[in-house]
Amino acid sequence: MTFDEFGLIEHLCQQSPRQGPHVRVGIGDDAAVLTLAVGEEQLVTTDTLVAGVHFLPQTLSMEDVGYKAVVSSVSDVAAMGGEPRHVLLALAIPENAALLDLEALYEGVAEACREYRCTLVGGDVVHTAGPLVITSTVLGGIPAGTALLRSGAQQGDVVFVTGRVGGSGAGLALLVDPGPFAVVPEDEWVLQSFHRRPKAQVEAGLILRQEGAHSCNDITDGLASELNELATASRVRLRVDAQRVPVASAVRNFARARGQDPLIYAWYGGEDYQLVGTAPPLGFARALARCASVGIELTAIGRVEAGDGVVVEWEDGRQDVLAAKGYNHFPQKSEAEDRG
Repeated sequence: MTFDEFGLIEHLCQQSPRQGPHVRVGIGDDAAVLTLAVGEEQLVTTDTLVAGVHFLPQTLSMEDVGYKAVVSSVSDVAAMGGEPRHVLLALAIPENAALLDLEALYEGVAEACREYRCTLVGGDVVHTAGPLVITSTVLGGIPAGTALLRSGAQQGDVVFVTGRVGGSGAGLALLVDPGPFAVVPEDEWVLQSFHRRPKAQVEAGLILRQEGAHSCNDITDGLASELNELATASRVRLRVDAQRVPVASAVRNFARARGQDPLIYAWYGGEDYQLVGTAPPLGFARALARCASVGIELTAIGRVEAGDGVVVEWEDGRQDVLAAKGYNHFPQKSEAEDRG
C-alpha cells in the first residue's frame, strides 16, 4: 500500500455516506459531533470480526465481510426498537493486506450504510502482526424510555420470531463443506445469500416497539441461545412449539439431503439477524397486521409462563429443555481441562 494512515482512511471512506441527519461534524476532526432530538436516548453497540474466526475466504468475499460488519451492529439497534444512524469502523490491518481487498471491504460497508441510512462518522486503522480485525460501532436513536430489553418478558406473552431462521447456518455449512449432497441451484443461491447478506430487521423492530412488545433479542448465536437469554433476563419460562418455528424450504431441503433435522440450523446456526421476543397478545396481533402490510413475516412460536428456561414441545407430544448451545467465544471448560 502507498497510503499513510490518514491517507488510507480518507481513501477508503470516500465510498461511504459521510454526511447525514444528526451529524454536525463528521470525519476529519478528532471526534465526530452528533446531535440528538429532544426526548431521545442514544443506543450504542459494538461488534468485532476476526479473520479465521468469524469469516473465511471460501465463505465470504471482502465485500461480504464489510457488509456483515455493519449489519451485525445495526441488528443490535433493531433489537432494541431503535433507528440506526451512525457507524464507526476500526481496522487492525496485517502488513501484507492488499489495498484492493480493503477497498472491497469498504464497498460492503458503504452498501450497508446506504441500505440502513447510516452515516460513517469515524474510526481508526492500525497495523497488526495478526489476522485482519474489524470492529464496527453503530449508534442509534430511540424515544426516551422505550427501548426493548431482554428483561421485559411477562407471563401470558406471545413468543415471536421474524422472518425465517436457520438459513445463515445452513449456508455456512454448504460453503464450508459442499459434499456429495444434491442441492438444486436455486436452494444453493438462497442459502449462500442467507449467510453472505443477512438483513437486519430495523423496520420490524420499530413496529414491535410501537405496538407494545415487552422484550426482544436479535438472533446472533442461534435461536436456542437467544431464547435462553430472554428467559434468564426476564426470569420466566418460554414454551416453544417446534412445529411453528419458521424455517425456509431451502434449509429443509438441504437438511433432508444430509439426513439432518432442519431445526438444528435454527436452534444453533446463528447469524440470521432475525428478531425473537415477546409481546402481549393484543400487541402481537397489531404488530402482525402491520408487519404483514409491509411484507415482513412475523410468527408466533410459543408463550411465556412462570418458571425458568426454555421448553420445546414436539409434534408427538414430547417436551424437552432447550439448552443454550449456540456459538460461544469462551465456552466453559471442565475442571479437568482447566487443570490441563
